[in-house]
Amino acid sequence: LELKRMSVSREHRGRGLARALCREVLAFARARGYGAVVLSTSMVQVAAQRLYEGQGFRRVGTSYPSLLGTLLNFQIFHYRCELGDGN
Repeated sequence: LELKRMSVSREHRGRGLARALCREVLAFARARGYGAVVLSTSMVQVAAQRLYEGQGFRRVGTSYPSLLGTLLNFQIFHYRCELGDGN
């Protein structure tokens, strides 16, 4: 399952909503038999990286979004959370 573009509006940040949403996505995927959840985030999204790593995601790779991204050393980080069999 791929998690794409999860965001919490500024006025609601800091209340644990992103953490709760992430837990819900993992539970949804696990209940439906997915083996893993994957996502990507940019190098500047440090809070997102901490959130995902705190939920069990591990960085599995990096890439550059474009030639300009390569020239600017702007990286996209790829994450994966293995779900196992739920036992």
